[in-house]
Amino acid sequence: MDVIEILIVGTNQPIMETIARLIDKEGTWKATVSFSFDDACKVCLSKDFKLALIGAGLTDKEELQLKAYLNELKPSLPIVKHYGGGSGLLFAEIHQALA
Repeated sequence: MDVIEILIVGTNQPIMETIARLIDKEGTWKATVSFSFDDACKVCLSKDFKLALIGAGLTDKEELQLKAYLNELKPSLPIVKHYGGGSGLLFAEIHQALA
């Protein structure tokens, strides 16, 4: 089965690393973490992501710019704003976006 690459963007390193660990436990899912808008834009050029998950920490302007950049780069890429709420909600958000 193919690996599903998931981009996670947020500035809170411990939280983003926890989310990445949870995602990586899901067999075919592989998380890549970016801690800034600039890094996320660079990383997007290196992998074929199937989902972008935006966490806390980006400014509203950065979040809008990232969404615009991702939409231009790969219009079919689902972009999900993750507000927290535990692993059950995280997995539900990801499954829904990938469906």
